[in-house]
Amino acid sequence: MAIVAVPFSGKISVTSASAQPPARQSDSRPGQSAPSHVGSSSGESVFAANCSGCHGLDGQGSERAPGIAGSAKVQRLSDEQLAKIVSHGVPGTGMPAFQMLGDDNVRKVVSYLRVLQGKHGPRSVPGDATRGKEIFFGKGECSTCHMIYGAGGFLGPDLSTYSPGVSAPAILDAILTLDRVVPAGYRVAIVTSRDGNRFEGIARNEDNFSLQLQTKDGTFHFFEKSNLERVEHPNQPLMPTNYRQRLSPDELNDLVSYLLNGGISQKPARVPQNDEDEEDFK
Repeated sequence: MAIVAVPFSGKISVTSASAQPPARQSDSRPGQSAPSHVGSSSGESVFAANCSGCHGLDGQGSERAPGIAGSAKVQRLSDEQLAKIVSHGVPGTGMPAFQMLGDDNVRKVVSYLRVLQGKHGPRSVPGDATRGKEIFFGKGECSTCHMIYGAGGFLGPDLSTYSPGVSAPAILDAILTLDRVVPAGYRVAIVTSRDGNRFEGIARNEDNFSLQLQTKDGTFHFFEKSNLERVEHPNQPLMPTNYRQRLSPDELNDLVSYLLNGGISQKPARVPQNDEDEEDFK
């Protein structure tokens, strides 16, 4: 999901969300105050231009690179260690060096990464998490695809551990953005067999010769592509893009509040890994 996070105060303004390319998401937005951490605004634009292509605008990762905002290993690194990784890259991996950015911009990237990690800026919104839960499992139909703390669907990513490294505006942008990047393993596929049978669902695994499809009833189907008439991947993402019309600004605030804080006592503790710290940037 293409999202951007900035610290804010006051009520989230639905009209401020943008579906523009990443380079423009650092523009000022109505209803939002200046960032609470020095350098985070300019750091956002530098991060969007140089890091988001692989790590995602929210730092939660993509098919190209893992998440670095919610990673416990990355959070344990000092600012100096992070700056070194950004400047010099990780040799032998897909993480390139960004020394050409200069020390000042590297510091801004590190500062903004701290914002994405939730170390700076407010972590609350004026919405009601209890009402947000009702919207998640009701009017918003989020639970049709997403699971949270063991309840809900399975077609979309599990949101149980989504919020720790994400700000409220980032969650709002994820809900409202029109220009979504579909994570690997969640692409919609429509399969037509040679005998005319049609199956629609999520392509969990696919290569040049086979396709594993999970349909909406939870059933897995394995297909040899040589036995299929055609395989289609619609451009329309599975997640709806009409939440501006479906939910009011107050309802969106409630939903964001639930995703940010809902069921907090049920959240499982993160288990640190033993891999090298730099592995998270590969």
